[in-house]
Amino acid sequence: MTAAAEKRSVPPVVHLTMGRPSSLRGEDTVEDCDLYELDGLGLSARRGLLIGTGADQIHLSENRDLLGRFVERGGVLVICGQVVRPFLDGLPVFEPIDHHGPADLTVSRLAGHPVWEGVRAEDLTFRRGVAGFYGRGCYPRLPAGAVVINGIGPERRPLDIVYRYGRGEVLVHGGNDLWGYRDDPNTSARLAPQLLDWVTDREGPA
Repeated sequence: MTAAAEKRSVPPVVHLTMGRPSSLRGEDTVEDCDLYELDGLGLSARRGLLIGTGADQIHLSENRDLLGRFVERGGVLVICGQVVRPFLDGLPVFEPIDHHGPADLTVSRLAGHPVWEGVRAEDLTFRRGVAGFYGRGCYPRLPAGAVVINGIGPERRPLDIVYRYGRGEVLVHGGNDLWGYRDDPNTSARLAPQLLDWVTDREGPA
């Protein structure tokens, strides 16, 4: 099979899961892969990897060279949750914030990005009337060239960031999985489809 044919035959996005079905099941552009089979996964035909909350960061660290090569060659790495053990060179470390009320958890849009196009900050701040589902911490020490998309709290500390890594990009969200909002009854439901569009519109690794 030629490289071009291989790229057409597999979904361009891989969601690394840990023993439970992906909430993205049913999406033609997404394939589930057990996190512990990452080292045997062919990445040459893929454009993006999705890593959600609760992922085994120790195992990911053991595959940092594989992940680094994938992004350097043009892939997109989407990371949701709290990074406490960096598994990619330059990946920032999550820090929880001291919060005492909704004002400390308020989400503010700081830069435009296709994933958050048309998503109201208010719909991210509150879910079912409660603040804090979207994020309760930040990434204060950013890699060079990082763009902060959303900030949290009065100080608007970095919650969502995007930065270049070689020919590819890394998107980091310091909260619950962005694709987990796909059925919400407000503008946050745009996150999942717009995230997949952003990843799949790219050429992917060369």
